[in-house]
Parts: sequence; C-alpha cells; structure tokens
Amino acid sequence: MQVIIVGGGKTGAHLASRLTDDGIAVTVIEQRAEVVERVRQICPSVSVIEGSGSDPEVLERAGVRIADAVAAVTGLDETNLVTSMLAKMEYAVPRVVARVNNPANAWMFTPVNGVDVGVNQAEITARFVIEGMDVHDMYTLMKLGRDEHSIVQVTVGAHARVAGLALKDIPFPAETVVTAVEHEGNLIVPNGGTVLESGDEAIIFTSEEGRDEIRRLFS
Repeated sequence: MQVIIVGGGKTGAHLASRLTDDGIAVTVIEQRAEVVERVRQICPSVSVIEGSGSDPEVLERAGVRIADAVAAVTGLDETNLVTSMLAKMEYAVPRVVARVNNPANAWMFTPVNGVDVGVNQAEITARFVIEGMDVHDMYTLMKLGRDEHSIVQVTVGAHARVAGLALKDIPFPAETVVTAVEHEGNLIVPNGGTVLESGDEAIIFTSEEGRDEIRRLFS
C-alpha cells in the first residue's frame, strides 16, 4: 500500500510513523526545509519530498499516480482542499483524507470537492466532551459512510439492563453487531454466549437510530 501525506508537522509526522510501523510505504510532502529535515530524522524509512502538496508536479514526484491514499494534514485549509481536489479529480486516488483546521470551513470538505473524509478536530473534541458528559460512558470511535453508522464504545452500567445477560438474549436494535468485549482487562472476541457484566467495555457497530437504544440498554 502506498500513502502520501501532505504536511510534515506534528500530525503528519505522527501519522507517517504509525503507518510505517504497520508496514505501509509512506511519502511525506513538506515545503519547510527545517521540517523536512526533522521528518527525515524522526522517520528514516519515510521518503520525504520538499515542496507543496498543491503543486501537481510535486504530487507526481511523490507517486500520486500509484497512491492508494492521500492524507492532506497541513495547517492550512486552503492547501488541504486544493491537494484533495487534485488527488481525487486529477489523479483518481481511491482514498483522500483531509484535515479541517477551521471549523467554519468544514462544509467545503466533502466528496464533491474530492474529500472522502474530512477530519474536523474541533468537532471531534466537542463530540467527546459532550458525550462524556451526557451519554453515560458511550463514545463514538468512528463514523462510517453517509448513512451515519458508527463504531461506539460503551460501558455496562452497574444497573444496566444488559448486565448478566448473554449477547444472544439482549434485544439489540437492528443493524447492530458487538465486535469486541473487554472484561477485567482481557479483550474477548464475543459470540452469542458471551455474558456482559457491570464494568465491561463493548465495541459495537450500529446505526444512528441504534445509538439511542444502546444508551438505554447499557446505562
């Protein structure tokens, strides 16, 4: 797998390090000379190109024609958006992810403008704060697709309706799958006979409508 990261700051460097640890071939594009040198020191196995990700010639030097994904994570929304549009519309990169720095610009980071996933950091932070306060230890780990399916993490409350029940006996909402359960520090791949106990953590795939019912079941 070939991934191009545009932006070698803290976000880009961390992402590059994580991906290379997973055996993914990564090329970083960064236009600041001092940052280029720092990325090379931090991630010696990463190919680093000095230049702008909004420049088609630089993207081609980075191998955009064969890239499986492009992540535009600079501190400038304009650069991230132009990079995304080039990657998707000019080079047909299968997966384009872009960082949204200013929440007011989030409306532009859509598939129409070449962005498959716009990562709005302010919105993510707000969601974790709000959910942490209001939804009884239920957190959204990831949104999937345009129909608002999610992967959520939820804690079995002390007096939850699901406490002491096997998964097969729990009236989960439609389009819901329990993918993992953590019990006393041990991660379990569950089956229908897996019993949930107070304090267990469950990772669940569900629809937007299913989230509310899961809150009621687990709180």
